[in-house]
Amino acid sequence: MESSPDRVPGTQAISRAASLLRLVTASGPEGAALHDLALAADLSRPTAHRILSALRAEGLVDRDPDSTRWMPGPELFLMGSVAAARYDITAQARDIVRSLAVKTEESAFLSVRRADETVCLLREEGSFPIRSFVLSEGVRFPLGVASAGLAILAFLPDHDVDAYLSRHPDLETQWGRAHADAALRTRLTDTQERGYAVNPGLIVEGSWGLGAAVFDRSGRPEWALSLTGVGFRFGPDRIADLGRTLLAHAHQLSARVANSRR
Repeated sequence: MESSPDRVPGTQAISRAASLLRLVTASGPEGAALHDLALAADLSRPTAHRILSALRAEGLVDRDPDSTRWMPGPELFLMGSVAAARYDITAQARDIVRSLAVKTEESAFLSVRRADETVCLLREEGSFPIRSFVLSEGVRFPLGVASAGLAILAFLPDHDVDAYLSRHPDLETQWGRAHADAALRTRLTDTQERGYAVNPGLIVEGSWGLGAAVFDRSGRPEWALSLTGVGFRFGPDRIADLGRTLLAHAHQLSARVANSRR
């Protein structure tokens, strides 16, 4: 779990609890095993169990008595319901994501930027029977890795991009040579020129993705629409068609956000 760039010194316990909360939330309704959570959070099992038990006492996580897996608790739902009024655009985006899936026949998604990651909020299946399952609700990727995060990173100010890359020198080690500094910057430039990002199977071989940024009222890229599918469906001519459709839907959602009263 990557640390937040805004972490306050002297708050290690809070940071550890927040990391575990994010991991439990990302695990989805099936929950996650203690061993996996401790490993992902870089904590010992006793420490992870102690923190999770404290979070459970506050209702922020829960534990299935049969599987012993940890999952989101009821207090998270209540907190999320309040926060959604300010941050959530899924209600505004749902019909647009569905339209994107119908028109392209590929799986379509809405993701939101959260610090140095993207989190998938919505997934709509396309009609093509062979699908990619790299992305689903709750899944997180670092900016610049999946097509949604690449699209968002490409349209951030240069100083934000420089700061992000300096915080994450291990992207190449974790995600491959295409995520080395120079290679990633080239892909960012290509995304800016094209208007949308292309991920040619860099996360899972044979699973391609396209992403387009969605902007808030101030013009910052805070969300992204994306498409994923099998590689043979993403030839050069079809990528251009998909990109135009994707951009049109992203522009529609950006305009809807700009005109909303949230």
